[in-house]
Amino acid sequence: MTRVQVEFDSDIFSTLRRSPQEVAREMRLAAAVIWYAQGRVSQSRAAELAGVSRAEFLDLLSESGVSTCQETLEDLDEVLARG
Repeated sequence: MTRVQVEFDSDIFSTLRRSPQEVAREMRLAAAVIWYAQGRVSQSRAAELAGVSRAEFLDLLSESGVSTCQETLEDLDEVLARG
């Protein structure tokens, strides 16, 4: 596993009222949601990146206002046309 280090001013944790560990977790969750919404990762991969189950990730998407379906209507029409 590759480790990524991000530096913040120390007062950010008190401003956010979060510990460094909580901020790291929130950043992982946010990245997973964004990358899923952009179509860069699947639901399963995003859940893995976020460190949650797929069901928990679906709840997180809903809470974030992100659609759980990445397919467009055109994609679905193609699937139906192929039978």
